[in-house]
Amino acid sequence: MHVRNVHERKFPLPLVTVGALIDSLASRDDRLWPRGKWPPMRFDRPLVVGAVGGHGPIRYSVEEYRPGQSILFRFLAPRGFNGTHCFEVEDRQGKTVLRHIIEMRATGLARLSWPLAIRSLHNAAIEDCFDRATVSLGIDLPHPAHWSIYVRLLRAARQMLTR
Repeated sequence: MHVRNVHERKFPLPLVTVGALIDSLASRDDRLWPRGKWPPMRFDRPLVVGAVGGHGPIRYSVEEYRPGQSILFRFLAPRGFNGTHCFEVEDRQGKTVLRHIIEMRATGLARLSWPLAIRSLHNAAIEDCFDRATVSLGIDLPHPAHWSIYVRLLRAARQMLTR
């Protein structure tokens, strides 16, 4: 099963300002990943090609990194996630777009886990990520992302299973 999942948000700020959020990933001053709401993003070393880490059960390695512009991760786990995900910024008519893209082929059990659970959790986490970016950039957030009942149920079930 081919999966392409794209999220993006526009900011009325220069590319260099928004791109710096990517550079902060997994650091003590991470201004992009919503670590208070989701398992923290951690790596075995600073962001460089070859660094290995992830968040929760999702594992990946840094495949490409262009500071202030983009970072591309290759999935290592869960099994059946064959592909990449990335954060990138681009200038679009004087605004900066922050984008997250998953491009993968789901095989085996991932053909079920992606549509039944992980996709919804992923979508919620990335929208929370973009909310964190908005606040980190000093922009008012009038309508924070809202978790669906399904996402809240999945999170509660995961908590019960990990006790």
